[in-house]
Amino acid sequence: MKKNAETDPATPEKTPGPTGKKASAKKPAPAKRTAPAKKAAPAGKAASAKKSAPAKKAASAGKAAPAKKSASAGKRTAAARKAAPLKRQAPARKPAVVPAKAAAPVEGVAPAKTIAPHSPRDESRTALVRRARRINRELAEVYPYAHPELDFENPFQLLVATVLSAQTTDLRVNQTTPALFARYPTPEDLAAANPEEVEEILRPCGFFRAKTRSVIGLSKALTEDHGGEVPGRLDDLVKLPGVGRKTAFVVLGNAFGRPGITVDTHFQRLVRRWQWTEETDPDKIEAAVGALFPRSDWTDLSHHVIWHGRRICHARKPACGACPIAPLCPAYGEGETDPEKAKKLLKYEKGGLPGQRLKPPQAYLDAGGTPAPPLGAG
Repeated sequence: MKKNAETDPATPEKTPGPTGKKASAKKPAPAKRTAPAKKAAPAGKAASAKKSAPAKKAASAGKAAPAKKSASAGKRTAAARKAAPLKRQAPARKPAVVPAKAAAPVEGVAPAKTIAPHSPRDESRTALVRRARRINRELAEVYPYAHPELDFENPFQLLVATVLSAQTTDLRVNQTTPALFARYPTPEDLAAANPEEVEEILRPCGFFRAKTRSVIGLSKALTEDHGGEVPGRLDDLVKLPGVGRKTAFVVLGNAFGRPGITVDTHFQRLVRRWQWTEETDPDKIEAAVGALFPRSDWTDLSHHVIWHGRRICHARKPACGACPIAPLCPAYGEGETDPEKAKKLLKYEKGGLPGQRLKPPQAYLDAGGTPAPPLGAG
């Protein structure tokens, strides 16, 4: 047997065959297991492979490149998820900012509860009367020396100056009347005047032709019907050329001491802004406001309201932040509410250059408490 094995040439090849198979069986076994081990290694990393659906698909396909793409896609998805809320946060910021901007100026300067505790449209008649009279008292403290801002020495000069003040400023009238009264001091003189000469004097006041006809016409009526004297009755005054109820009450209240309400443009604007009345006709406004106050207050009330309208409560830009009656005004907030900015809107006029700014109304009283000279007196 040994001899046959040694002499057989094929035997040596068959003999190592089984041993080589054993060795090769041992060596390839790990190699065959290595491939699935590499595939299973990512899947065997704890719960990440189980939780990741793309990882299971990549492992079953056995392609490494898709696995990398899925990982990058996952990163992009996470980044997109993080970026998405940022776009949604932009509109979310507006509700947080807008209320702060809306509330800060009003609450910082004057809280809404202090400015307008209730709607004046719902207030009773008694509450309206009390609020209106309190406003007048407050204005009386701010403008203690309120008076007509037209310069005059007698009822005739006041009547003519008031007629000339239509559609122009009192300052302009005060600059024009000295020359007029120096040349025509009495109704008789003005009634006999040359219209062309009067027009030349009144040209700076505007509408000088119409105003010339009015002042010459009323001077003739005073000369012919009233003995050259200005009548002290409303019915007689309103019959004069160029004289209406407003002009008549200015003359009656300031030249004769008879109470009257002067409903000019400032007065109409403010009483409607304060919601004392909703009327638009001057005669109806006069009646509605007159019913809120005793008759003795009418003349001073007119001065207070007109002065306030010219100095603080302007038509376009009221200085709400510098207004002494802001807590009583239902229209608070229509103008500038910042105190410093509102102070720049204040206007005070006096005889002199147009647009001249003066001290506040309290400064019209001198240090000793004696009333200062009237505006335009020097």
